[in-house]
Amino acid sequence: MRTEVSFGINVKGIFVISRIMITDSLTETATIATAIHDASTSMLSPSSPFGEHADPSSLSGPILSNLGFQELSTAAQSLSTTTTAWRGPITIFAPTDSTLLTCPSCSVPHLLQEHTVPGLYSLHYLGKLAFGTKIETLAPDRCITITYAANDSKIFVGGAEITRPDLYNDGFVVVHGIQGFISHLSPFSCSVERMTSFSFLPTPPVAEFNIMRPMLKDAMLRLRISGYSVLAFALRFKYTELLDLRNMTVFALDDTSIFSGGHKFISDLRFHIVPNRLLMAADLERLPPGTVLPTIERGQKLLVTTASGGGPLSPMRINYVKVKSLDVMHNQKIVVHGLTKPFPHIQPTASAGFSQIGQSAGNAGINEMEAPTAGIGSTVEIEDHHGL
Repeated sequence: MRTEVSFGINVKGIFVISRIMITDSLTETATIATAIHDASTSMLSPSSPFGEHADPSSLSGPILSNLGFQELSTAAQSLSTTTTAWRGPITIFAPTDSTLLTCPSCSVPHLLQEHTVPGLYSLHYLGKLAFGTKIETLAPDRCITITYAANDSKIFVGGAEITRPDLYNDGFVVVHGIQGFISHLSPFSCSVERMTSFSFLPTPPVAEFNIMRPMLKDAMLRLRISGYSVLAFALRFKYTELLDLRNMTVFALDDTSIFSGGHKFISDLRFHIVPNRLLMAADLERLPPGTVLPTIERGQKLLVTTASGGGPLSPMRINYVKVKSLDVMHNQKIVVHGLTKPFPHIQPTASAGFSQIGQSAGNAGINEMEAPTAGIGSTVEIEDHHGL
């Protein structure tokens, strides 16, 4: 893979990415993107929802009220106060006030959580989902099911028909009006096999595939407004490949670091992605020195060379590179941590001292990761040789 990055600084001191080209050496195809960051068009302007609110859920009350969903609007405050794990875009399948009367014993705040899903689902996108696709909601361990009428003319969510599609869509909150009989979702709503005595053959991960798609779009949106525009573009370039992952952990450089000499990160992105593991800050802090992490770059692995927990004077290092920012961005499937520079490739002989002696990373609650416990006699911080 070959990468070319051109950039400059405008009169306001704002970085301008004038040209980014990533060429795949296998297909000889190239993608070119232009992204100009200007204060007058910044997505963090005062009029932007993310400029004032870190959580789109906090915007849902006024939106629902303006659309006529008064009962849900009253319950919306609980959506932002009780749902702490998700701070990205949301889609609300909003029952009308008359529909809520079909379940007088139901908790309206709970119903709102069960009818709100992370990510942006327009009617057009919902129509592309497989019949029976289950989407995780903001209510823990509750999934809502997408079905269709025989002629595909109607779409149903949890058995209720979407009668007023795409009522609202500002890129952060989508609202669809639904009507029909509703009730609370079953504790087994995410697993059809546990709801019946029938046994099923393993099914392809259609729902998981569809969940990863909005998670990637959400990550790209939030990275663009958080100083990681180049990473957002690189994820878009790798979009198709990344859809196959269950989840992923990304170690990344921000735009300023890339412009300051970290261009190699773009062409080496696959070496900075740990597949099928959502390693949040707490998970990383439990990893002992010598833990080996897989990457999506075939045959290439990462090595925890300095464990976390040493404070600012002794931060966590992977492949001898300091992890400077934990949980820069995260959602249900993706987490991004900030680095000071791209990971160098460590030769097998350089990490031989970590091999063979030890225990698995199961002690840290992480499966499928090697975590030998033998340490290195002296840790060489390679960043110091580069003046970082």
